[in-house]
Formats: sequence, C-alpha cells, structure tokens
Amino acid sequence: MSCSNLTMLVSSKPSLSDASNLSFRSVLNPFQFPSQNSSSSPAIPSRSLVAPLQCGLRELRTRIDSVKNTQKITEAMKLVAAAKVRRAQEAVVNGRPFSQTLVEVLYNINEQLQTEDIDSPLTKARPVKKVALVVCTGDRGLCGGYNNAILKKAEARIAELKTLGLDYTIISVGKKGNTYFLRRPYIPVDKFLEGGTLPTAKEAQAIADDTFSLFVSEEVDKVELLYTKFVSLVKSQPVIHTLLPLSPKGEICDINGVCVDAADDEFFRLTTKEGKLTVEIDAVRTKTADFSPILQFEQDPVQILDALLPLYLNSQILRALQESLASELAARMSAMSNASENASELKKNLSTIYNRQRQAKITGEILEIVAGANALV
Repeated sequence: MSCSNLTMLVSSKPSLSDASNLSFRSVLNPFQFPSQNSSSSPAIPSRSLVAPLQCGLRELRTRIDSVKNTQKITEAMKLVAAAKVRRAQEAVVNGRPFSQTLVEVLYNINEQLQTEDIDSPLTKARPVKKVALVVCTGDRGLCGGYNNAILKKAEARIAELKTLGLDYTIISVGKKGNTYFLRRPYIPVDKFLEGGTLPTAKEAQAIADDTFSLFVSEEVDKVELLYTKFVSLVKSQPVIHTLLPLSPKGEICDINGVCVDAADDEFFRLTTKEGKLTVEIDAVRTKTADFSPILQFEQDPVQILDALLPLYLNSQILRALQESLASELAARMSAMSNASENASELKKNLSTIYNRQRQAKITGEILEIVAGANALV
C-alpha cells in the first residue's frame, strides 16, 4: 500500500501502488496485509504489528490537501441536500389543504352511500390474476442504501407474486430504477418514467393515468405502490401500499389488507436543535365535519365519487413521490455527513503522521549537526 492509497475511500482518483509496497501497514488500516514472502500464511487481522508509513513529506502534504478539498465538497453536498429537504417539506405542507378537503368530502359522501351499492371502476375489487407494481426510486446516487433498499423490496415482492402464481408488470419511476430494470430484461416493465427535481401534480398525473388505464381495462387486477416512507433524517422505510382498487372511504391499504386511515396523517418538519439538523413528526387528525342533513347534491353522489376518486389517486401518488424524495435527500445528507466525518478523521491521522515524520527529520538534522560539531572538537 502506498501513501496515495490511504485516501482512496474519499479520493475520486486513487493512484496505483507497487506490489512491493503491500508488505507494510499504516496506522490507518487495522488489518494485516500478507507480504510476498509469507503468501502461504493466512491473513489474520492483527493490531499489534504496525509498520511505519513509508512516504515523503511532500506526498503527505498533497494527500492532506486532497482530503481537505474532498471534505469541503461533501459538506457542501450535505448543505444542498438539507436545503432541498426544506423545499420538499414546503411542498408537502402546501398540498395539505387540498388533501384534507378531499378526504373530508370523501368521508361525507361515503356516509350518504352506506346503504347503496357503489359501482365505481376504481373501487371494484375482482379476483387478482395480474398485479402492477409502481416502483419509486431516485434519480441520483450518493445516498447510501436508499435505492438498493427499495429495489430489494421490489425483488422480494416479485418473488412473492411468483410463489402465488400471479403475473406482474412493473411501472418504474426514477432513473436508478429504470437502469436497474433495463439491465434485467426478464422482468416485464410496462413503462419507464423519470422524476423531476421536485415532484409535481403533472408527474403524479402521468403515473395515475397509466395505472388507471391498466386497471380499468382489466389488464391488471391490482396496483401496488412501492415507495420509501420518510421516518427521520437517519431512517427511512420501504413500504408497499395498495393503490387500486381504492377504498371509497379514502383509506390506504397494504398488501395484507390492513388499511390506514388517510385522515390520520403524519408530516415531518425539519428544524435545528442545539446547532444540528433534526426532524419532528407531527400527527394531524383531519377534521371530518358532517355535512348538513338538509344538504342536497345536484348530481348523483356516485357520480361525484367517480369524479373525486381519480383526484384522490393523484394526491396519494404525489404524496408518495414527495416522501420518496424526502427520504432520498435525508439519505444523501446522512451519507455526506459520514463522508465528511471520515475525511476529518483521515485528515487528522495524516496530519499526525506528517508531524511525526517532520519532527523525526528535524531531530535527525540536529543530531547530524551535533555529531559534526563533536567531531571537530
């Protein structure tokens, strides 16, 4: 291992080391590398055998400067992700009044339809033979295991559907998901969609139109939404919710049929506490005040319900996209924070090695001067 290879985890262009340099270790690596003369012996981790770092002061200064620059980049990326999380929060809060009013109307219309049979194409449940999976991923990397987690969740769900003997198709949302499924032609994909910087109602409408057409035409019997639920800045949870058929009460159901009341809403608020970014989750109960008993609808309530359910479908997809974006940005913040901490620790260790070598060099020069003076006496 050469001096330049000590920072390969944070350097974008690590240099190649000579094979003869693999026989020594640095204080930065806790594992023992076998030398060429002891290739037959197993490589056992050891902390007692530490060889000195063999590189010059100039190379150390270059590496320290490189780590400093990398740390500045990761800190900047962390701040950018934090600013984008705030924008994602504002988008969720701004869209909340519409979602709340929509849930109120769905609740009250459903109260008037309790004694009637609802015949709406979006609420019609039928035997499941084929399932459409809407998989929401990110457009960029450098966000830890965010994309891998949701893709593993999708693979696990596909395996479950195969075990049950059901057909499936994928609607991929996000560049990372698109790349993943394009490299696996054996997975049927109905459509590839790309997300924007911030989710908009137009993007959600494109997904809703595709899922609506698949479900109404009976090409699929069930539509499931796979996205990453935002829990905190350091934790996110891939979840699966049944998107279609919709419940007339405006509920969100998971794959086991367990429904979560949409009125029991949670949203996150990004704040600062003791100089550090933190998240507070508030639970909000949407007020569902009853309509006046003398209120009459000009149209049939079933027709009103048919008009509102597509809007509700769109709002649920938009919210899932917003939560996925918030989870991605939070994961990127965490990843960049870890990278900054690693760069800081590496810079500290390299500085310690540099100071020791500089001190040893100065001490050696002093000893040479003293030895020369003693020889002249």
